[in-house]
Amino acid sequence: MKRNIILDLAVTLDGFIEGKNGEVDWCVMDPEMEFDQFLNQIDTILYGRKSYDLWGEFTPDVEAHDTDKAFWEIVHSKKKIVFSRSLKRTDSNAIFINDNIVEEVTKLKNEPGKDIWLYGGASLITTFVNLELVDEFRLSVHPVVLGEGKPLFTNINQRLNLKLVHTKTYSSGVVQLTYHSNGKP
Repeated sequence: MKRNIILDLAVTLDGFIEGKNGEVDWCVMDPEMEFDQFLNQIDTILYGRKSYDLWGEFTPDVEAHDTDKAFWEIVHSKKKIVFSRSLKRTDSNAIFINDNIVEEVTKLKNEPGKDIWLYGGASLITTFVNLELVDEFRLSVHPVVLGEGKPLFTNINQRLNLKLVHTKTYSSGVVQLTYHSNGKP
């Protein structure tokens, strides 16, 4: 059985994934959302180079809450793949892919294992959407309007029809929407 590529991320009501200065302080990490269950569903995380530089090896402060430390420990236990046009290396923390994205992702999806989290950033998300590589869109819409920032979708080159398969509302006001790409399980 093929592994699915899941785009799972937080988005504002007006469609932004970051504020104009890169801020994500509006993002609610509500325990009710059971994000740890999602992390147990995946074993690989896909990053663009900028996102990897920011979050791929992120370590919370010593004073950080134990829940945050546990979260990052789980994230860092996953296989990491970084897509970069310029950075050519492989290290003990990540595998770097520079070209042949469709072929590389197809190989990855056919390997045994759990599902794969398309973490981002925006440029990598656009590439994956345009190449029709995203199987599931799991968007957590947060009850905030920023007015400006980095939009979730830009430069999409064709219409993408999705099938809504699940919705869930949380007491924090977050609404999680799960869509499958047409033709996907």
